[in-house]
Parts: sequence; structure tokens; C-alpha cells
Amino acid sequence: MTFRNLMASAAVVALGAGAPALAQVESSDPIRMTLHDWTGQLITTNIMARVLEEAGYNVELVQADYLAQFAGLKTGDLHVAMEMWETTGREAMDEAVATGTVVNMGSTGMEAIEEWWYPSYVKELCPGLPDWTALNDCAEVFATAETAPRGRYLGGPVTWGGFDPERVEALGLNYEVIHAGTDAALFAELESAYQRQAPILLWVYAPHWAPMQFDGEWVEFPEYTAECYEDPSWGINPDMAFDCGKPRGPIWKVAWAGVADKWPGAASAIEAFSIDNDTMGGLIALVDLEGGAVEDVVEDWLWENEDTWRAWVEG
Repeated sequence: MTFRNLMASAAVVALGAGAPALAQVESSDPIRMTLHDWTGQLITTNIMARVLEEAGYNVELVQADYLAQFAGLKTGDLHVAMEMWETTGREAMDEAVATGTVVNMGSTGMEAIEEWWYPSYVKELCPGLPDWTALNDCAEVFATAETAPRGRYLGGPVTWGGFDPERVEALGLNYEVIHAGTDAALFAELESAYQRQAPILLWVYAPHWAPMQFDGEWVEFPEYTAECYEDPSWGINPDMAFDCGKPRGPIWKVAWAGVADKWPGAASAIEAFSIDNDTMGGLIALVDLEGGAVEDVVEDWLWENEDTWRAWVEG
């Protein structure tokens, strides 16, 4: 047995000590928490799930689409989503909350950035960066056989949203958006390009290990405002919306409105959950860069931070 497995086994034993019995919780029905397709969200959700299990709750993890999950949250078929990013999910979240069937459970403590990003060495080939107006002058730098003569922008999986094709059209950018199939594929391509010092322009987000490990910059688009997304007459292009950068802000927790009535103790723990960008970036690196299993990384974190997570449960 490896040291990591020994530690994980010890953590399971230690975490079980003193945990309330299932009979003490308000309902033994499973709390269904959603899983998405990026490492940080898997870690966040598994941490919360394990904490709830240690408090005696029955938890079920369900794979769900990032935006389509709101249909299940509205009906109560799904119960908790641990990461709704201000940058890409605010519109869907606000619409769901407005129905009264979904509630915002507060910030995770993490602050989201999602934007076009490039390695610093690319500035030698496109010295006008990070100003977005330099992009068309450098389109050939980022062109590939697939997109030439247009530049290539590697976006996140299409389910992430983000309005990148709309931004390209609204700002008149000579680029084609190519969506990565998965989070892992997105950053594998970044690693490969960085090792070869090859030009690349792609979606990078924080909290994540990539902007911590690689020297680079986010493109500076016109500053985001709500009007930019909602009013075509606002901004540089008077005929189209999305002619600005992406919003930045908190990563939220959301839940079916019935969670607080059916599992009030769990609702309080979810509201209390908080973790910062640097901590999450480090945990993601343990999985993506060092090959750790999400479950092992979560167990180690629980072992090392018992005072933190027990405070969520005990109030």
C-alpha cells in the first residue's frame, strides 16, 4: 500500500469518529449533487459530499450538464450544484432563482476569471497584446491548417457557454472558435504548445493550476457590463451584443429551494462551505499534474483540514 493510500485509509477511520448517526439527520433520502466536466468542480463537489456523509447524510453524485442542470434543480430531481460561475452561469442562475424553485446558497469563496489567454512568449510575435485590437493583426500567428487564414481560438467545451462565437462576430475578429472536447484536452494542448513554444490562444480560467504554472496574460477586451450582454446598442458595435470581455466575480453554490426544508442541517453546511483560489488551484494541480485521484486528494484535504470542515457542519 502506498503512503497516499495509507493516509487516505487513516483519514477514513479518523473522519468516521464522532460523526452523527444517519438516524439523527432530518431525512435519509439522498441529496443529489451534480458533477460536471472540470477537475475543480469535481473536487469541490466531492469535498462537500464527503463532509455531508460524515454528518450522516445520504449523498448521491449525478453527472449533469452545467447549464441544463437547472431543469432538474427547479423540479427537485437534482438538489445541489457546487459551482455556478459568475463568468458563464449568472444568466441561467438568475432565471432559475427568479422562479422561486432554486436558491443561491452564497459564494464558494472563490473568485472566477475566464477569458482568452496566451503565453507570454507569444508577445514577441504579436507585440500589441494584451490589447484585443492587436488580435486581427496577428491572426496568421494563431492560424492552423484547420482555420487558415483565420486565427484559431481554442475554447472550452461547448457546454461551458461563454459566448465566444458571439464575441468574435460582434468585435469583427478574424478568428474561428474551435471547442475543446474536454477540460483535460484543453489544458493538454496548452502544455504541449508551451513545451514547443508554439503560439496558442485559448480559454484559461482561475482558480486553476494553469495561470499559476505558466507565464501568460489574459487578453484585455472592452470592460464587461451587463448592458454589453443585454443591449446591442451598447458598446463598440451598435448592432450586436457581446462586444466586450467576460464578467468576473464569485463562484456560487445553488440548490433546489426545498433543500433547506428537507435537510436544514445540510443546507447550513453548504452555505458555510468556503475555499480560496490558491487552495483550489493547488488541489487541481495534485490531480491534473501529479496524477492523483480526486477521491484521494479530497480525503487528504479532509484529513489535514478537519477543524475547517467540522465548523461547516457544527455551525
